Amino acid sequence: MRTDPALSRPLSGTGSVELDLLLGEIRSCRRCAGRLPHEPRPVVWPKPGARLLIIGQAPSTRVHATGLPWNDASGDRLRGWLQIDRDRFYGDPSIAVMPMGFCYPGKGNSGDLPPRRECAPAWHQRLWALMPDLRLVLLVGSFAQRHYLRTSQRLTDNMCAWRAAPAPFFPLPHPSPRNIGWFLANPWFDAEVVPALRARVDAALPALADA
Repeated sequence: MRTDPALSRPLSGTGSVELDLLLGEIRSCRRCAGRLPHEPRPVVWPKPGARLLIIGQAPSTRVHATGLPWNDASGDRLRGWLQIDRDRFYGDPSIAVMPMGFCYPGKGNSGDLPPRRECAPAWHQRLWALMPDLRLVLLVGSFAQRHYLRTSQRLTDNMCAWRAAPAPFFPLPHPSPRNIGWFLANPWFDAEVVPALRARVDAALPALADA
């Protein structure tokens, strides 16, 4: 069986003592113990030199099992939008991941439950303060957009107004296969937003030779 090289990389070794200490605190968090389908396993990937931060919803069952963020079909689509392969996505010290909910929330009637509300107020500001070089923050899905854009608009409305999002934010629909109907109904996303997204990512990240 082929072993994915990304899976062998540890999530520690951030290069920042303060960040390592905070990660230790996060990984020992049990705020939601007893209200989750599994033992808490926070999945968050901050990096002290990050220039690109991806804020999604919450880990999927596969992400929970592997401890590797965006290690599922949604991640494959997201990397396609960004034009970044798995090796760079997981190995580039300029790319960080901080979801709205750090642990798998469980299954609902139509997909996974919403991210737990405890994580963002407890951890986001503290993590953000330890990533001072951020140039681009992707808000993936309506939960991240509501929190950071302070909007109650529908995701489609947020996406139609993507050019108006204040820097450093860039809204995106969630790349889940469950949203295939949205992508089919909104072909302008691939035609207009994805090329602009790739240009913003290229501008935010260092050249491959410097990564």
